[in-house]
Amino acid sequence: MLPATSRRVIVLDLVTKGPARKAYARAINAGLASVMPQVVAAWCEQAGHHVTYICYTGVEDLTPETIGDADVLFINAFTRSALTAYAVANFFRQRGTVTVLGGPHARCYPEDAVRYFDYVLGFTDRDLVLDVVTQGSRHREGLALSATRQLSDFPTLAERWRFVDAALSKAGILKVVPMIGSVGCPYTCSFCIDSTVDYRPLSLDRITEDLRFALTKFRNPLIGWHDPNFGIRFNDYMGAIERAVPRGRRMRHVAETSLSLLGEGNVKRLARNGFVGLLPGIESWYEHGAKSKTGTRTGLEKVTQVAGHINMILRHVPFVQTNFVLGLDSDEGDSPFELTKRFIDLAPGAYPAFSLLTAYGRAAPLNLEFQRQHRVLPFPFHLLDSNHAMNVRPKNYDWVDFYTHAVDLTGYALTGRRVWRRLLVNRGIIPRWFGFVRAISSGRTRYQARIRDLLVHDRSMRRFFDGETSELPAYLHARIKRQLGPLWRHLPDDALMHDPYAYLKAEQKKAADVSARSLAVAE
Repeated sequence: MLPATSRRVIVLDLVTKGPARKAYARAINAGLASVMPQVVAAWCEQAGHHVTYICYTGVEDLTPETIGDADVLFINAFTRSALTAYAVANFFRQRGTVTVLGGPHARCYPEDAVRYFDYVLGFTDRDLVLDVVTQGSRHREGLALSATRQLSDFPTLAERWRFVDAALSKAGILKVVPMIGSVGCPYTCSFCIDSTVDYRPLSLDRITEDLRFALTKFRNPLIGWHDPNFGIRFNDYMGAIERAVPRGRRMRHVAETSLSLLGEGNVKRLARNGFVGLLPGIESWYEHGAKSKTGTRTGLEKVTQVAGHINMILRHVPFVQTNFVLGLDSDEGDSPFELTKRFIDLAPGAYPAFSLLTAYGRAAPLNLEFQRQHRVLPFPFHLLDSNHAMNVRPKNYDWVDFYTHAVDLTGYALTGRRVWRRLLVNRGIIPRWFGFVRAISSGRTRYQARIRDLLVHDRSMRRFFDGETSELPAYLHARIKRQLGPLWRHLPDDALMHDPYAYLKAEQKKAADVSARSLAVAE
């Protein structure tokens, strides 16, 4: 029997923003479940509350009427899922439920989120979560709360297994067990949400304990490391993994990491310990040399060095995804795009992932500078997934020119003989299947070509992209309405658009308040 103070808690993890129709999304989404919602669910259950955990992968019916009743609703959302979160929360608030938002969107856009949630949580710890559950109340204007620092002590995998298993039950052949070994990041990439968070490794003994538990659930578990950069303390973490796996057993791993950590000795050790996928960030041919271990090399010299490095990794690890950001201020002319094509030819086995430069609210100090330059556009959150909108006006490109280059590059990388060549170079059935299905399911080239054509022929689209108006073009409005489906009717009337300069205004107000207090003291 539950304690008299027990509350009904729903924890909703929005892995995606809407129905999953493509084969790649249906295959992979369940493996993208976040660690923190499972942690929150475990804390609430340990405290005696009745917990329902829902991992939304795009296959389930997410109409609020089907979710169930709750006293407290936690939603974890990336910005791309914010409108979905707002719609669900609006329905529950009307029924008297206390609503709580966490995750990247809560950290990036608290000024907007407090309009639609009772509580918006930044850094979160156990005490903060349980205080909200037991003492939380409804608020006309929500409260933005945060712990003093990023969490560094998580429930064990065994303690949160019920919720991990609920997500994995929706997965196909790729059942990825989510793990985390560190928070924060030692690198200072100006566009990254983790660049201002102190790097903090977690307990090595706890990591070993969790991996041993995973071996009791799967014969050959696949571990997905959620660290912003896995393996900063390389020898320590590899030792923790090696202590967990007894001789004769196997375990596979996928991790996002830095090329600076991937010398051949380290790569061989990763391969011996079952690492089957690595996702290093290259980002730019003119910046971020520390992450790619290229120092001051830029341009073709950097391309040649990085391509050789990636080919070395692929001799030992069957799948490598290389991450690029398009539209950085250091980019100009044809060169960045042509250099990336050259890299694709020199490292044909790597899967290239392209992100459009996006300023996610408070995510990084660079975003404040973009706002000071009046370059940030009010694209609805639904489009901010690094693919469907670039909300920073490019410094060195006209929009049509930029999208022409982007369409050309994505078409070059993700269609035709280069997909086939990648398929031949990759090793193993799953890496080949994964890369092939992802490439043919992308739809990115077709979508971006449509945006380019509208920029040429639709005056309302061009005026919006140029920052001349905040009126959303009909094409984008219709797309969002269609993708939200039944949730559209629950979306608050003013939630479609947001103030892209809220971060700057908050900082200006803070500075003004400090100045006023200093003046008062002086007087």
